[in-house]
Amino acid sequence: MSIYRLTGNDTINLAGKTFASRLFTALPHGEVAKLTYGSDIATVKTGKNGNVIIAKNETGNQGTLELKVLRGSDDDVNLNSDLIAYNTDSASYVCISGSLAKLLGDGLGATITDTISLAGGVITKRVEMVINVEGDVEQAIALYTIQFAMASRGIASAEVAKK
Repeated sequence: MSIYRLTGNDTINLAGKTFASRLFTALPHGEVAKLTYGSDIATVKTGKNGNVIIAKNETGNQGTLELKVLRGSDDDVNLNSDLIAYNTDSASYVCISGSLAKLLGDGLGATITDTISLAGGVITKRVEMVINVEGDVEQAIALYTIQFAMASRGIASAEVAKK
């Protein structure tokens, strides 16, 4: 039997020092958010006689979110205000938190939500600018890079979702 996976209604919800919990809606075209992990969650070393050491690597919990919003939108203004707040007084900064959620359907009416919970975030790069006289649409996009101390995934099994 074929398995279907329908996707839609994805949400990006963040909260920072300068803005309360906010559903981000000023999103441009194409890929607007990408979460990546820079490290493995475990290190495995094999020694003499096949002895193996497996060690938990806590940096594997860190996630980097690249988030594109429309330049000049309320989403851009809020994130930029948060960046300014960090640069002004990093000691009293309130880290960004939130979630990324992807609603998935099975083609038979059942849905399940794949969620990434985010905590301990800080914008790690300044927003770059492009000026292009040939009509390049990328010049209307602000790209934010946010590093999160914790980015953990939660998803229920398909059996649980059907009940």
